[in-house]
Amino acid sequence: MIRKVAIIGGGPAGLMAAEVLSQADRLKVDLYDAMPTLARKFLMAGKGGMNISHSEPFAKFLSRYGAHQSDIRPVLEKFNAEALRAWAQQLGIETIVGSSGRVFPADMKAAPLLRAWLRRLRESGVTFHNRHEWIGWSSEDNVSFCFQTPKGITCINADAVVLALGGGSWPQLGSTGKWVPLLLEHSIPVAALKPSNCGFNVAWSHYFSDRFAGQPVKTIGVSFSDAEDGSPILRGELMVTVTGVEGGLIYTLSALLRETITATGEAVIYLDLAPDQDESRLIARLSSARGKDSMASFLRKRIGIDGVKAGLLRELLPTSVFDDAVRLAKAIKALPIKLLAARPLEEAISSAGGVSFAALNDQLMLQAMPGVFCAGEMLDWEAPTGGYLLTACFATGRAAGLGALAWLQNSEHL
Repeated sequence: MIRKVAIIGGGPAGLMAAEVLSQADRLKVDLYDAMPTLARKFLMAGKGGMNISHSEPFAKFLSRYGAHQSDIRPVLEKFNAEALRAWAQQLGIETIVGSSGRVFPADMKAAPLLRAWLRRLRESGVTFHNRHEWIGWSSEDNVSFCFQTPKGITCINADAVVLALGGGSWPQLGSTGKWVPLLLEHSIPVAALKPSNCGFNVAWSHYFSDRFAGQPVKTIGVSFSDAEDGSPILRGELMVTVTGVEGGLIYTLSALLRETITATGEAVIYLDLAPDQDESRLIARLSSARGKDSMASFLRKRIGIDGVKAGLLRELLPTSVFDDAVRLAKAIKALPIKLLAARPLEEAISSAGGVSFAALNDQLMLQAMPGVFCAGEMLDWEAPTGGYLLTACFATGRAAGLGALAWLQNSEHL
């Protein structure tokens, strides 16, 4: 007898679940997605270089998932960065490791990988149904899954269902979070969706934001608490925006920053604007006579601070600090910036929150809904950019697909 499996969501998690299930005998696999084309967020993420994973040791890799690393560990142990690279190679996509340890397709592009993947899925018998937005269960039987389509509402029955509906960021690409109330109505525990890998608001003056918005602040260190407490300093760059700050360094800290703001109303980060110069050297250089140089020229000539870095000092420090070499050097090494709020969820790269792992068994099946599995960003975990997001989406999709297959193959369900 042919069993039917429905996968709802055509991002990496849903596609990976489809791949696993399509390899089994006597299964008909149908994948439904709300958008006209599949994996739109995946393609958008690849525009700056398709970072699919990271090559660092597993223990460090796992630590990137913060408070949820124990939840995500079982799936990553079964499908880690090396397994993902091997999978891509089977698609004919060679991967490389960049200088930072990040893993990319050799051509740095997402589209060739996706085309090869979709071709293999079609050849394996997966049927795709685009423009099918899941709107919940049928009110008549509370079992059938219903979709809004261009031709009206249609409902389907399946022997197993994998939900891979994404989070709530970049809703224009399909991750709308509209599934949250649908699951809550069925008493499925769902943590509220929150922005992750996001920017934060800063109360810039109009002068500063008008002049410097859109400019990167390069070669800096960032710490989340006062450098005197020994907290580690992350090196890299961030971007000044009209509303505040964003960029890789900010995204890495976004979970801690967001939760601190929620608890206390604000979070303060400290910028080291001259990470290659120690404080004593700065003091010595700043203590020399300025002569006829303006302060801007003096900072540029003596310590290489100009442009947006000089603008930050002017924006955030009282005038009196510029006349005190010691205070100015300390400020350059630990310039405080007060963050007031995370940017809205729809602007974030990813989202935190989602279906609680406590609601799932070890095969990612909803304990309250036998035969219904969850995968991808709709689960309650988060990670910084750098390949960690995609790896977990692939891994949870694979785990949910294997879980659905095992459930279907169990004799009591045949």
